[in-house]
Amino acid sequence: MTKSVSIFGATGSVGQSTLDLIRQHPQDFNIIALTANTNASQLAALAKEFSAEIAVVADDSAYKELEQQLAGTSIQAASGPDALVAAAAMGADWTMAAIVGCAGLPPTLAALRCGKTVALANKEALVSAGALMITEARMAGATLLPVDSEHNAIFQALQGGRIDQVRKITLTASGGPFRTWTREQMAGVTPEQAVAHPNWDMGAKISVDSATMMNKGLELIEAHYLFPVGLQNIEILVHPQSVIHSMVEYHDRSTLAQLGSPDMRIPIASALAWPERMTTNCDPLDLADIGTLDFELPDEDRFPATKIARAVIMAGGAKPAMLNAANEIAVAAFLNRAVQFLDITEIVTRLLDSYSPPEPSELADIFAIDKETRVRTEQLVEELKV
Repeated sequence: MTKSVSIFGATGSVGQSTLDLIRQHPQDFNIIALTANTNASQLAALAKEFSAEIAVVADDSAYKELEQQLAGTSIQAASGPDALVAAAAMGADWTMAAIVGCAGLPPTLAALRCGKTVALANKEALVSAGALMITEARMAGATLLPVDSEHNAIFQALQGGRIDQVRKITLTASGGPFRTWTREQMAGVTPEQAVAHPNWDMGAKISVDSATMMNKGLELIEAHYLFPVGLQNIEILVHPQSVIHSMVEYHDRSTLAQLGSPDMRIPIASALAWPERMTTNCDPLDLADIGTLDFELPDEDRFPATKIARAVIMAGGAKPAMLNAANEIAVAAFLNRAVQFLDITEIVTRLLDSYSPPEPSELADIFAIDKETRVRTEQLVEELKV
């Protein structure tokens, strides 16, 4: 049967990888909605290529161009946050949630409420509103499939097992481009150096998160919500080759690991075809060519982000949403050369220590926390500005 698909963040790296897989199997998928932030020209081209029903730009200022590009077609053009939510509520069989940042939360929730399958590549949504998302998915009978290579690896390793049989989950981390650097060396890191990941081809924000190890901290919070084995049973192991994407150890001491080339199309294909498998043109894994797999414990003195994330999970309440918002502002400031690389985790730590809003109970609370945190973080950025 043809599966109807919507892709939120179609022009980003995850969206492009998803569409590349669909190009390989055009008879199996029917595109409902494609969205982008501001790139109306590329979005329109994709919408026409895949005969989408609707194309949505998040930025209203890009609407006119989108409308002009789609003139003469049957594809509907729309813009703005409400249009994103409306597109998500169209009820595609399978939705890729790949909008970067907290902005992806409303459409992701709207898709979950349809009771279909949502492939989650937006880690910030789960970090900011994990309990709410899991509750919404359960109430709607929706299926939430993790797309991050690490969480998808855990998901695959759990097939055939039960969560109550798990003794330990290990998230692997590449260590980023500065894995062997001292704090003194990292003090002078430039945005260009930080976005040059040694293994993965990713967007700027997630590449910087990988460089600070905050990406792994966010993934730790995600894993805590997705795989409830207890925080003390989730560990991080640095694995520079990025071949083993994560591991699950069961009570009988059997450890299952998912391996693959560092290509995001592999975990995306796992989610796109689930519960089946699909062929891809990804490079096969050649262990003989790789030769050696290395592992080491993370150094939380040089890279404190994972320690910060553990403390945030233990604190609960508003802290995860605060962490996410503060990190987004701090990373943006670094990419704009307003602060230094090492200032990113310093800003996040200072923000988390600066105030404690009440625990959020609904989406509006999360957005209020997110908004206030961003304002406060901008003030910290001003204090540390280069």
